Amino acid sequence: MNKKILGFAILVILIFVIIGIKFFTDNSIEENNISKNENENLIDVTVAVGGGKEDFIADERVNQIMKDKYGINVIYDSWSNGKIVKEPLVRKDGSSYDLMFCSDQRFLDYYRLAPNKVKNEADRYPILQGGLTLNTPIVIYSWDKVVDSLVAEGIVTEENGTFFITDMDKLLNYILEGKKWSDIGLDMLYGNINIASTDPVTSSPGATYYGLLLSIMSGGSVTENNLEENLPKLKEFYEKSGYMNNTPADLFEKYLKTGMGGEPMIVDYEKSIIEFATSNPDGFNQVKDSIRILYPSPTIWNSHCIATFTDNGNIYSSVFEDSEIGQIAWEKYGFRTGVGSGNYDVSKVGIPGIPQTITKTVSSLKMSMYDRLIEYLSN
Repeated sequence: MNKKILGFAILVILIFVIIGIKFFTDNSIEENNISKNENENLIDVTVAVGGGKEDFIADERVNQIMKDKYGINVIYDSWSNGKIVKEPLVRKDGSSYDLMFCSDQRFLDYYRLAPNKVKNEADRYPILQGGLTLNTPIVIYSWDKVVDSLVAEGIVTEENGTFFITDMDKLLNYILEGKKWSDIGLDMLYGNINIASTDPVTSSPGATYYGLLLSIMSGGSVTENNLEENLPKLKEFYEKSGYMNNTPADLFEKYLKTGMGGEPMIVDYEKSIIEFATSNPDGFNQVKDSIRILYPSPTIWNSHCIATFTDNGNIYSSVFEDSEIGQIAWEKYGFRTGVGSGNYDVSKVGIPGIPQTITKTVSSLKMSMYDRLIEYLSN
């Protein structure tokens, strides 16, 4: 009798197990079908994207907004900016892109031109819409004691809590003349006055900075005549700069980790300090009282630009008019979504010395001038 009861109990258990498996399997299939149906309702948008904004385009909230509000599923393929404007702009499967998202205005300006067939440049898609999308200015990061000395030298001026390098010519001349830190009262620092940067020959941020220097040396406007006149002076500056990092992330990390004694002054983008403060608030709190952000007067924008080739690309471009995406771009990643002011409040990032607007700037150089600048420095 006990054996019959035991057997019946086992049979009942097996029946419940089978029912349970079927229930959960059916639910799983239903959930997968719902997910699949949702994705089928989205429009795939393919983007050839240059570097410098990887964290922003991967942001989970940004991508969810694109799906929920605009009905697009964005697929990014990484490109170097040099190749994006010169090589055939096609995906691995041979299909075309809906848009490109390059990392500086010079690449967009160059893409608008007819391809140089002498250099075997590929044909280009007709651009439907194009323009500046994510912007961040070149700044110089330094330390409190260094900036105090630069203020005393008449090189830096403080205006409403923001520090501006109002005499860039004097600072550049100090570097070219080989003045030491001790010459401006900084006996604790060893060696010559210098501003560390990434290498302009191999790094887009470095090239942007050297484009700014060339504009300053040329009185704010680079022409064919003053380009040739100032390139030797720029190369002398380049040679005095010594060892250079290849990526801005490495240089900024070194600046933070080695302090005033290791890197008294470095060149980087404004967005770097905002992204650091957001991602590492404890680390930022340790240095926030001693770091200083200096805005060259004039400075230059690093503008990530979109060029659309299809109507789907136009949908993606319109996303950047969304106020929530603009807020995320600024408060989390340090990108200004409108040149000058834009839809953001600088006080929300909690970093002293960042101005609401950037007004004193020079235009980005043409690609041909950057090519000549880089070639001259390389030789």
